[in-house]
Amino acid sequence: MKLNNSKKLKLKAKRLIPAQTQTFSRSAATFVEGIYPVYVKSANGSHFTDVDGNIFLDYLMGLGPITLGYNYKKVNSAITNQLKDGILFSLPHPIEIDLTELLCKTIPNTDMVKFEKTGSNAVTGAVRAARAITKKNKIAYCGSGGVWHDWYAASISRNDGVPSFNKKLIKIFDYNDSDGLEQIFEDNKNEISSIVLEPSVYEMPNKTFLHKIRKIADKNNAVLILDEIVTGFRFDLGGGQKFFDIKGDLVCFGKGMGNGLPISAITGKSEFMKIFEKLWVSTTNGSETLSLAGTQATIIEMKEKKTIQKCWKIGKKLFDGWNKIANFYNISAKMIGYPIRMHTHCLDSHGHESIELKALILQEMVKQGIFMSPGPSFISYSHSVNDIESTLKAFSNVCKFIQNTIHNDNFANFLEGSLPKTIYTHSIKPTKKIKKHR
Repeated sequence: MKLNNSKKLKLKAKRLIPAQTQTFSRSAATFVEGIYPVYVKSANGSHFTDVDGNIFLDYLMGLGPITLGYNYKKVNSAITNQLKDGILFSLPHPIEIDLTELLCKTIPNTDMVKFEKTGSNAVTGAVRAARAITKKNKIAYCGSGGVWHDWYAASISRNDGVPSFNKKLIKIFDYNDSDGLEQIFEDNKNEISSIVLEPSVYEMPNKTFLHKIRKIADKNNAVLILDEIVTGFRFDLGGGQKFFDIKGDLVCFGKGMGNGLPISAITGKSEFMKIFEKLWVSTTNGSETLSLAGTQATIIEMKEKKTIQKCWKIGKKLFDGWNKIANFYNISAKMIGYPIRMHTHCLDSHGHESIELKALILQEMVKQGIFMSPGPSFISYSHSVNDIESTLKAFSNVCKFIQNTIHNDNFANFLEGSLPKTIYTHSIKPTKKIKKHR
């Protein structure tokens, strides 16, 4: 596999672009640098072609937004048809209403919709709304991150430039730990404006967790904001709200709703959404019609083709097959999470998490044309049974190589590239329930 063009472009980008790209998660350093491609040329369905002509079966899918598949015909047609009439205007376009009506019919507990361009903007807009509604400033948060404005960025290692007072306004609790959330409210009486919760990342909720979250929000007059940037239009057409049967007050969507288009949305009942008539949550490009048209086409296609059901079925084949192979070869590289949002959890022989083992697996997979990230793996509607079978065959080859070659956890000795670098770490510890002594 030749990477000459990728390497030339990377050197050029080092002079021109901080971190060589606009998104940390896409930078060469986040993969096995030196072995992975760095720049893409085109993509179609479940595959992409890099600038050197190498073709890869992709499981990162644009960092998660590609739910139908790359270069999807019906979405492309909707975009090009709208392009004939224009992209952006001095007045709203009727397609704003059309897409809003579609979302109101699709997403539970939705009377109104506010469009944004990124998931970060949507969740930040919802947080601002919650603060305006409750007249309180602090936030209780549980999720995987990905919301990069000051209110959240204060809680991670890359927090330079964020005013220090923001760190005092965010309180973290762990998933499935409603006791920790209760402790946050006890410690910050009448100060918590909102609970910002990702319905699930990889861990499944216990029987009472989500019910308790809703109850705690109601008891304390806090707005429950569901961050469905990833779960929305991937777990279910109605999002995690429907899949997990939890009611959010404000619910934020992005990524998969537009199959790669720059669009996000804040949804909710009128009693919560009306506040946006007062708040300065406004953007010139909120009415950009290509994204609205493409998103409308994406959601209609999802409904008509039942695409999400297929993704679950295909994903389960990968999820179960991967773990069966790992168990057969006695390699601790288990897929965890959900068939439509999973990641590989690697342990060494002592039971400690092993980045080296994961990097070796990723390296050997990409050499066989299977592109996976150190983080999540996603399934799109364009992934086929043949794709899954090819992936499992490649993984079986990797496991054979590891079984025959690796001794005493010496995974790093066989890395031909650099270990993936961590993008950020959390700087605020989750709150835990204080045990009262008798």
